Amino acid sequence: MNIFDKLVNQARRRSPWLFHLNAGGCNGCDIELVTCLTPRYDVEQLGIRLEGSPRHADILCVSGPVTRNTKAALEAIYAQMPEPKVVVALGSCPATCNVFAGSPVMAGPLERLVPVDVYVPGCPPRPEAIIEGLVQAAQILAQGRNGSTTQSEQVDQGRES
Repeated sequence: MNIFDKLVNQARRRSPWLFHLNAGGCNGCDIELVTCLTPRYDVEQLGIRLEGSPRHADILCVSGPVTRNTKAALEAIYAQMPEPKVVVALGSCPATCNVFAGSPVMAGPLERLVPVDVYVPGCPPRPEAIIEGLVQAAQILAQGRNGSTTQSEQVDQGRES
């Protein structure tokens, strides 16, 4: 690894941009993710920024169970993201479909469609757990790994603030 690659990996760790996709959930996880951007939690001080285009994003945050209607959009967004990329599953729905499991409109858990790197459990997950998951995703980016080569990691959500 040359000096330029090391510099790029360091920059990815210090300023990852994320794209958020609601794949069909109740918006509980979306509200908690937006809470992370407010002055109380302020993830932008860690360099994490919400990006409007998947073509500029390093991290894909998916909330909600993946429905048949959003499956094609999810796959298209994942394909548009540059390598290396990291996928974060926010909440219980992307991991297991939660209460929607077995429904005919579900395309299945997120990991059946795209490789998931970090799971943030909870319904909805707390902002602290989301921030910890995003930091883990940034560390994966800094190592230059992407979804096709990593083992899934899970964030411990049992802490009280």
